[in-house]
Amino acid sequence: MKKKFLFILHIPPPVHGSSVIGMQIKNSTKINDEFDCLYVNLGTSVSIDEIGKRGFVKVFRFASIWFTVLRQLIIFRPGLCYFAITAKGSAFYKDASIVILMKIFGVKLVYHFHNKGVSTRQDKWIDNLLYRFVFKNNDVILLSKYLYPDIQKYVLNERVHYCPNGIPDLEGNNIVSRKNGDNRTVEILFLSNLIESKGVFVLLEACAILLKNQVSFHCTFVGGNGDVNEEKFNKTVQKLHLENNVVYLGKKYGVEKETEFTKADIFAFPTYYHNETFGLVNLEAMQHSLPIVSTLVGGIPDVVEDGVTGFLVPQNNAQALADKLEILINNPEIRQQMGVAGREKYEKEFTLATFENTLTSILNTVLKYRV
Repeated sequence: MKKKFLFILHIPPPVHGSSVIGMQIKNSTKINDEFDCLYVNLGTSVSIDEIGKRGFVKVFRFASIWFTVLRQLIIFRPGLCYFAITAKGSAFYKDASIVILMKIFGVKLVYHFHNKGVSTRQDKWIDNLLYRFVFKNNDVILLSKYLYPDIQKYVLNERVHYCPNGIPDLEGNNIVSRKNGDNRTVEILFLSNLIESKGVFVLLEACAILLKNQVSFHCTFVGGNGDVNEEKFNKTVQKLHLENNVVYLGKKYGVEKETEFTKADIFAFPTYYHNETFGLVNLEAMQHSLPIVSTLVGGIPDVVEDGVTGFLVPQNNAQALADKLEILINNPEIRQQMGVAGREKYEKEFTLATFENTLTSILNTVLKYRV
C-alpha cells in the first residue's frame, strides 16, 4: 500500500519560484505514482501585487487553509507531511500554527525551503522559541548547500537534504545554436517581475555605463509590474538617456517568452532580493544556451558557475555588472562557450526529471528513517 503524503505548498496564481515548483510537484506522475498524495494550496495571494501585504481577505483565506488541513488530518490521515514553509515574518507565524496541528496529530514533517531568513530572526526570543519547536525532530530540504547556514542553529546536517530545482525542457528539444561572427547588436535579456530588489535599476545603471563607454547593445526587460511600475521604469530610462537602448515589453508567456530567449545573446539577473534562494529564470536561460550574469545571492552560485557558464558579481554593483556585460558583448566566442557549458550543466543537474527523482528519493528516505 502506498504511503499517504499530505503536501502543503504554493500553487499559482501568482506565478513565482515556489508556486512553479509546487505545481510541478502536484503534476508529477512519478511522485503521484510513488505515494498516495493529497495537496493543499498554501497561497493567500492571488496576484504579485498582494504578496507581502496584509488584509482581512488574506486572513480569511488562511483560516480556510487551516481548517482544510485540519479536515484532511482527520479524514485523509497522512503518515507524513511535505510543507513548503516560509522562513520568517507573519507568514512564518501562520505556518507555525499549521505545524502545531501536525504535531498534535503526530504527523512528521519535512520542510522544503524556497526562501530564507531564519538566521535574521533567530535572536528574537519568540522566533527562536518557535524555530526550536518547528524544527524539532523534522527534516529539511534545501535548494543548495549555500543555504544551510540559515538554519544551522536548529537543524543538524544529517537531517538536511539537498534538492536543486528543475524545470521542463523545451518543446521539441528546441536548443538554440548561437553562431559567432554576425554583426547585429548584442541583445541583453532581463526576465522577471519589475521588482526593485530583482536588480531592475541596477541593470539600468549598468546599461547607462555601457552607453557612456560607447558599447553597442540593446536590453529587453520582460515581466509584470511589481513595486516598479511601467511609468517609473520609463522615467528612469529617460533620465539615463537609454530610450534607444532599452525597451520594456511587459509580460510574455509561452511562445512569446521563448522568442525573447531565442533573440537574446546574454541573460542578466542582478538580483539582491533578500529571500532569493535559487533563481529559476537562470535555469531557463541555461536551457536556451545563454551566458548569464547574476549575483552572489542564496544558491545562485550552485546554478551559475562563475567563469564557466557566466559571471557572478557583487549585489547592487552596477559597475561590476557593466564590466562583465561588456566582456560578453565584446567577445562572442566567450558567449558561445559559456552558453554551451550552461546548457550542458542544465541537462546534467537541473532537468525536471532529475528534480522529481531526487525529491522522490528524499521523501522515501524520510519515510524509512523518520516515521
